[in-house]
Amino acid sequence: MRREDIAPRFFGDRPASDRAVVVERPQRRLVVAGHEARDDEGGIAAVGDIRGQIRLTFQRLAGTLHEAGFALGDLVRIRIFTVDIEAMTANYDVVPSVPAEADCRPAGSPASTALAA
Repeated sequence: MRREDIAPRFFGDRPASDRAVVVERPQRRLVVAGHEARDDEGGIAAVGDIRGQIRLTFQRLAGTLHEAGFALGDLVRIRIFTVDIEAMTANYDVVPSVPAEADCRPAGSPASTALAA
């Protein structure tokens, strides 16, 4: 699979997301449902620690991708739903940093842009 990142957006001085991602000739495609910060018993993990919840959500997502033969670097789109916009915005720097560790910049809107709309 070849991917091309289009029109990067920045979070501070770091690339955070792209306005679009071109994917050419994917041999396989995985459609992933929502992931969340749940512990092994199904309860909410890292209560009161949104940074921990974001990291755990990405960890669970990476596990799902791995199980299907993909990697976090193959991710092309992220959509975030939250019940606490203020906390999410204050901790949004974690969102682009986890995919960046996998040399990935998925398509998406930064929190500040989404909140201003």
